[in-house]
Amino acid sequence: MSADVLQEEIEVLESIYPTELTKLSDKDIEITAEPDDPLDGAADLRVTLCVHYTDSYPDELPDLSLKVVEGEISDQDIDELISQLLAAGEENIGMAMTFTLATFLREKLSQLMRSKEEKQKQAEMERERQMLEEEEARTRGTPVTIESFKVWKAKFDKETAQKKAQEEDERLKSMTPKEREEYKRLTSRLSGRHLFERNRNLEEEILVEDGAVSVDITQYDRTQNQEEPEEDIVAFSDSD
Repeated sequence: MSADVLQEEIEVLESIYPTELTKLSDKDIEITAEPDDPLDGAADLRVTLCVHYTDSYPDELPDLSLKVVEGEISDQDIDELISQLLAAGEENIGMAMTFTLATFLREKLSQLMRSKEEKQKQAEMERERQMLEEEEARTRGTPVTIESFKVWKAKFDKETAQKKAQEEDERLKSMTPKEREEYKRLTSRLSGRHLFERNRNLEEEILVEDGAVSVDITQYDRTQNQEEPEEDIVAFSDSD
């Protein structure tokens, strides 16, 4: 393309983009581009399309690059946008294509903004889902199996015994030596009444003392406790 033809294209572009286009030289321009359909409430996004025209333009693609002016765009997104711009330029080989590329870029920026918005919403939904599952798991607790119950019961019994032993030690420490001796004697074994009160369904409890005899109280008939009167006894003497 001759310099005059290229200059004519640049002048047309300047009329279309009076504030967005900056001419750096006869073969270099920059056009600031924004999404053509921005989202309400979304962060602003602006990039600069840098174009360097080669001597063979438009029969070959110009050199293209992008600079981020406002907003956040990853390097991967930049590379993807340039790749898409080059593909669109290939479809316009032999024709003035700068306006087409700038328009295409604005469309892709809109798509990129919507894609980022959608990913952000999905990420928020995923976080909310995880938080909900964690809350449900916390309130629901762990399912109880026979094995887990046995483990819990053993731990509970151990902790209970330790607590009881600690309380017992504290109680003994507060007593005098004589009180401790009396307390240990009283708590060394339970009386029959205490055993009965601890187990209402007690069927048989035998308390053996030194020299004591076991008695089955159910076989004891209180009516037999009274002595029968002796029969009249006739006494005979040798003189009769």
